Amino acid sequence: MLFSFISYLEHEKRVSPHTVLAYKKDLDQFILFINTAFGMDKPEEADHAEIRAWMVDLIEEGLEVTTVNRKMATLRSFYKFLLRSQIISKDPTFKIKSLKKGRVLPGFIQEKEIYNLLTSTNFDVDFEGQRDRMVMQTLYLTGIRLSELIGLKWSAVDLSQLQIKVLGKGKKYRIIPISSELRIGILHYKKVFEECFSIQNENDFFIVRLNREVAYPMMIYRIVKKYLNLFVRNTKSSPHLMRHTFATHLLNKGADLNAVKDLLGHASLAATQVYTHNSIEKLKAVYEQAHPKA
Repeated sequence: MLFSFISYLEHEKRVSPHTVLAYKKDLDQFILFINTAFGMDKPEEADHAEIRAWMVDLIEEGLEVTTVNRKMATLRSFYKFLLRSQIISKDPTFKIKSLKKGRVLPGFIQEKEIYNLLTSTNFDVDFEGQRDRMVMQTLYLTGIRLSELIGLKWSAVDLSQLQIKVLGKGKKYRIIPISSELRIGILHYKKVFEECFSIQNENDFFIVRLNREVAYPMMIYRIVKKYLNLFVRNTKSSPHLMRHTFATHLLNKGADLNAVKDLLGHASLAATQVYTHNSIEKLKAVYEQAHPKA
C-alpha cells in the first residue's frame, strides 16, 4: 500500500519529488515505530492508539512542533488514501489533533540591506560572479521558489513582454512580470552567458554551472548564504528568505494581497496572509512613533 500511495502522490496529486521523499521518510519512520513498539508489520492495521503513541514518542525525542505536525499530516493523507481505496473502514487519524504552536513570522531583509547587496561590487566579473548576481536579483525581484529558479529555461524569459513563465507547484504555470531593472540585469547576464558558452539557445537552463549543467539546490543555497552573510546580520540565510522579502516589501508598499498571492503562486489566500503580519508590525511602529496618543 505504501508503493500505491507514493504512486498516487506522484501521478495523480503531482506533488514535487521533495514532498514525495518527505512523505516516504515519514511513513518509513512510522512503520518502523509500530513494528518495534507493537509488533505490527502493516500500517493499515494501526489505530488511533498507535498513532498517538508515535506522536508522544516524537515529542519526547525533542522534535519541533512543526515537524511533529508535518508527520501527522503525512499520516492523515496516507489513511485518507486507504479509506478512499476501501482498504480500511475508518480513519485512525480522525481523533488526532495538531499540536498548538506559537506564531512565527517569516523573516525578511530590510530594503536598505537588499539594495546594498544587489548594487555591491562583491560579485566577480567572470561568469560565476555574474550568475550569482543573477540568482540574487531573480529571487528578490520575482519572488520565485528555489525549485522554480532551477527549472527556469531561457525559453521562458520574454524580455520583449517583460515577463517570465514559471512552472510552479502542482505543475501549474504562472506569468510573473519583470522590472526594467531585472531586464537590464538579464541582458548583461545573457551577454556573459554567451561569451562563456559561445552560444545560448532556448533549451538552456537559465542558471547553470560552469560545465553548463543545470544548477542544484545546495548550490543555490550556498550562493544565497554567501552574499546575504556579507550584508545581513542575525538572520537565517536561505533562498526562501528572498521570497519572504519580496512579498513583505510589496505589501509594505501597499500591494493588493490577491495580486501578491498570484505572484507567489499560492493556491489560497491564507498562505499569503502570513506576510501581512510583517506589514502590520511596520504599521504599529509608525503608529507608536507618530500618533500623539500612542
